[in-house]
Amino acid sequence: MGKTISEKILSNHAGKPVKAGDVAVCSVDFCFGQDGTSAIIIDSFKKLGVDKVFDKSKFCMVIDHSAPSPNIGVSEIHKKMRTFAKTFDVGLYDIGCGVCHQLIPQNGHVTCGDLVLGADSHTCTYGAINVFSTGVGSTDLAIALASGKNWFKVPETIKMIVKGKLPKGVTSKDIILHIAKDIGADGATYRSVEFYGEAISDLSVDARLTISNMAVEIGAKAGLMEADKKVLKWVSERTKKAPNPVKADIDARYCMVKEYDVSNLSPQVAKPHTVDNVSGVEELADVKIDQAYLGTCTNGRIEDLEIAAKILKGKSVHRDVKFIVAPASKEIYLEAAKKGIVKALVDAGAIIVAPGCGPCVGTHNGVLADGEVAISTANRNFKGRMGNPKGFIYLASPATVAASAIAGKIADPREYKKRL
Repeated sequence: MGKTISEKILSNHAGKPVKAGDVAVCSVDFCFGQDGTSAIIIDSFKKLGVDKVFDKSKFCMVIDHSAPSPNIGVSEIHKKMRTFAKTFDVGLYDIGCGVCHQLIPQNGHVTCGDLVLGADSHTCTYGAINVFSTGVGSTDLAIALASGKNWFKVPETIKMIVKGKLPKGVTSKDIILHIAKDIGADGATYRSVEFYGEAISDLSVDARLTISNMAVEIGAKAGLMEADKKVLKWVSERTKKAPNPVKADIDARYCMVKEYDVSNLSPQVAKPHTVDNVSGVEELADVKIDQAYLGTCTNGRIEDLEIAAKILKGKSVHRDVKFIVAPASKEIYLEAAKKGIVKALVDAGAIIVAPGCGPCVGTHNGVLADGEVAISTANRNFKGRMGNPKGFIYLASPATVAASAIAGKIADPREYKKRL
């Protein structure tokens, strides 16, 4: 019987053949924590009584969730991270560097065929570049940091084939929201997902990262894609690590196969308070908004900012809307400035905040007031996600968010398709 991508990568790192349902101890190629999880990683690591990390080049910490710090307690956590990084000579991305899930692939820490653990649930993002990457708790991450290994239950795999050509104004965010509506927020729990099809192949790597990022929103441990020419070029431009592309065998066994045709897909919007509560944008035309947010590990990349800038150029953000933009990394911020994207956004009335998670987690920037409605390019919209359980969050693509910021209500970006 052939193997899936997950089974092959975990077999390679276990040093023996494994299949879905097996439990294996595997070597880890890279691991990391962020400022919401690293304090526990550090405490747990110290309790293990070891005096060094397994490989200082294979671990880093990222200050992104509350950056710059909004209060004394968070400042103490940041200080703790900086001290640990200096003591053990490990990597630290400090405030303003960006979001962990952009920095780690962008800066060449991972490559095709790797096995990666992160103390953050959206670590599955790197599946777009053929990496088995998954989120774990801080204690598990500390074990990996000390030993270079961890245990895995090999997941079953769902195969998703996405056919057709995306219409203008419809993006990869709309694809994954459409899938979430169909399969449900728990439809792939403790399974891996492999994405195939013409619609996936046509996407840029930036756009593919959006889909893999949200694999966890349907319950998946990993959201994997093959390493085609686009991926290999993207990776080779960012790392000296040799790629080890992994393909599923023709006779690989899947627990489920799903097919989607996106040729006539409309822009999709996830309504409060679950990611699978999805409607077409045309059904929500009367929903007024108070805030629009462009950014996050889902949609804060240069392609996302460029889409918004094309829609907003020469337009103005509605007077009743706060439009907040957080580039996913400093590199993206600088590129956006060089290309005139930042100017177009600011001229239209957007507010640019430090590269990082921004308003997404609700710890500092852009906290909603009671009853306020936000439309966001983020990946989660449960109660309290943007800092107030009495707020209402709609999830959508960068194009839909930009169009909505102009209209003051949820709007169809296809109105601007000639700009895209």
